[in-house]
Amino acid sequence: MMGIRAGIPVLSFPLLAGHPVDAVVTTRAGGVSEGPYATLNLGLHVDDEADRVVENRARAAATIGSALGDLVFANQVHGRMVALVSGADRGRGTLSTVDAVDGVDALVTREAGVGLAVLVADCAPILLYDRRTHAVAVVHAGWRGAVAGVAAAAVDALAAGGARREDLLAAVGPAVPADRYQVGEEVAEAASAAFGSNAGEVLWPDGTGRWRFDVWAANERVLAGAGVPAANLVTARVGTGGAGPFFSDRAARPCGRFALLAVLR
Repeated sequence: MMGIRAGIPVLSFPLLAGHPVDAVVTTRAGGVSEGPYATLNLGLHVDDEADRVVENRARAAATIGSALGDLVFANQVHGRMVALVSGADRGRGTLSTVDAVDGVDALVTREAGVGLAVLVADCAPILLYDRRTHAVAVVHAGWRGAVAGVAAAAVDALAAGGARREDLLAAVGPAVPADRYQVGEEVAEAASAAFGSNAGEVLWPDGTGRWRFDVWAANERVLAGAGVPAANLVTARVGTGGAGPFFSDRAARPCGRFALLAVLR
């Protein structure tokens, strides 16, 4: 559901209504960056001016009622590693990539007030919330993350902290749609290996010798396999790129990054 938070257009998940967790997906509107990064670029790694990115991040933090120094960012690597973060990690990666949580694609916290962030621009951002232990995770999952099962790794991390998989709420955010996501042999082989007899649900030939890959369907399959009930899963099938409100690395390079932000209350 699109709306305005702290003067910034964002996408939110009605699935979370009534629960003490706040999460939004930012758009590319409402910031101060210019050119290919206009306007709410949240990535410090894409050659935008750092002071503008920091201002954008402060504005984005306000959409979940947080300050910039409450957020935690990771240096994402398209893998399946998960990091558990706490109040001691607040501020990591907010001003520089140097002190970001390194080499992970999912962040988990059980502490209220710690803001989690993952950056995307075609890959799917995924939110997981456990109603039993009051824990939250944010996940960065494109094709590499999906075939590596990073969302399942995040579910496992929550379960290790006492979560029951059947209690988890999951939301998959905007990503590149399959009709604009042509992939080659590397992706086809990886998807076939990862999904086996179910590969046809996420990958199909497009008649050109190449394939189309459905990032949403792939991550839904991973979450289902990890024990998240279908009734507890929603997907915002809003595509990146085109005339839409989200940055797309496939559509334009260079480009900015939008983010999934989440905080426990």
